[in-house]
Amino acid sequence: MALALCPDCGSDDIDLMETLPDSRKHVVCLDCKHDWLRGDPVSQPHPTSGYEVARRRFLSISAATPERIARVKVLRDQFLVRRPEVDSQVTAYWRRYQGIFTADGLQDAAPHDLKDFANTSTGANPGNMSVFNRTWNDLPIHEATQRVRDTVQYLLHGPTQIPLEDRLTQLIRGDGGLGMKGFRESLLTKVLCITQPDRFLPILVYTGFAGKKEIAEAVFGVLLPRPEATSMTPGRLVVWSNDLLLQMVGSDFPSLQHASQFLWWAKDQP
Repeated sequence: MALALCPDCGSDDIDLMETLPDSRKHVVCLDCKHDWLRGDPVSQPHPTSGYEVARRRFLSISAATPERIARVKVLRDQFLVRRPEVDSQVTAYWRRYQGIFTADGLQDAAPHDLKDFANTSTGANPGNMSVFNRTWNDLPIHEATQRVRDTVQYLLHGPTQIPLEDRLTQLIRGDGGLGMKGFRESLLTKVLCITQPDRFLPILVYTGFAGKKEIAEAVFGVLLPRPEATSMTPGRLVVWSNDLLLQMVGSDFPSLQHASQFLWWAKDQP
């Protein structure tokens, strides 16, 4: 196998995380922390067989103790006394991008709309986008625009035989050149929040400052897998942790934005 170079930063300071059953190597760049799969699979299993097994093995709502669930209910009742403020700017912004991100809308999506999407925090803050902006500015504008179009198209409207979680993994890792440098987990999750607002909480990272993993532990006492200590792929961790939080937080909130506000608040309660 040729010398491994990070597709994001070009570094050769690469570390092996694990070897998958199909012989591919899961590696990580020690300089920029980007991780991806190297090599070709020895055999191609049925695309949903491993998925179904892994999904059944992921944590369920039963991982939270009855005592912790009761405590969360008390906090939820306290929080819901306050009526949520409706931000008309968020409503209009999300509705606009829901149109842009349709299969037809993406074909005509304007460059400034796609770049602005990555740099605005309306309804969901993706964090520092310096890598994305550098990549965008280094490319001809038509190429940068098409890369973002193709990324969102693959995530939302890609091959139906590949589950959403696994398309997300491929884009996060940049498998086979998919996706765009800098348009990774937080922006991909933001796309999902806007296009599926009744399923995805606007919590844009799995782990980090107030990520899904940290919130699950602080609020519900549930320990989600550490990415570096599990063979579970990034996309599955992102989607399944979202689904678990959604189950545990309950359906008493008028929107998932409001539910997320509760989770961020509850995380810091003694």
